[in-house]
Amino acid sequence: MYHYISVPPADADIYRRDLSVTPADFEAQLAWLRSQGYQSITLNDLVYHLSLGWPLPDRPVILTFDDGYRDNYTNAFPLLEKYGYVGTFFLVTAPIDFGDPAYMSWEMVKEMHRAGMDFQPHGYRHFDLHGKDIDFLIFEILAPKEAIEARIGETTYFFSYPSGSYDHQTVAVLQSAYFWGAVITEQGATHTSDALFELPRVRIRGGHTLQDFVDLMAYDW
Repeated sequence: MYHYISVPPADADIYRRDLSVTPADFEAQLAWLRSQGYQSITLNDLVYHLSLGWPLPDRPVILTFDDGYRDNYTNAFPLLEKYGYVGTFFLVTAPIDFGDPAYMSWEMVKEMHRAGMDFQPHGYRHFDLHGKDIDFLIFEILAPKEAIEARIGETTYFFSYPSGSYDHQTVAVLQSAYFWGAVITEQGATHTSDALFELPRVRIRGGHTLQDFVDLMAYDW
């Protein structure tokens, strides 16, 4: 799980520093993954495997990016192409609609999708979904889903809970809208078919060294 792929600004607070992986560190991580024979898959591939038994390649890895920051286009995208990996980008779509320069544009999204990148919704405004009523949930979930699908011409099946916050009603709305699953912010890499709406991920932090990254990949989650 990544967020920013950039050097944080000099005045960045502790949260921005934690969420920012430098392009140099990101490239080192991709190079290590490639040297070890890791192959990127999508969440679709994972669900086909868990639900239908479809085979996965040796050493599969899913590379996810939350929020849709512009540096995902300027910095992450070229490196993913360089090393032959697919990224799954969870987009908050309100900033894209309003042309926020900190986020990707729809033209960037379409370019990346044409190059093989995967896009899924992460809420319309990145609002907390826990304890919200049905109408609120439907808007925050379906507005980004429909916006992304209109641009990429494909159905989106996965959701990333904003700030990792959700409840049973959130999951019920996702299921009613024919989502296949959702990712959470809890640490882990063990996925099962009975917990498709609570798929854990491994957070990659700005302070991680390459050895930290290697250790995270080797840990029995």
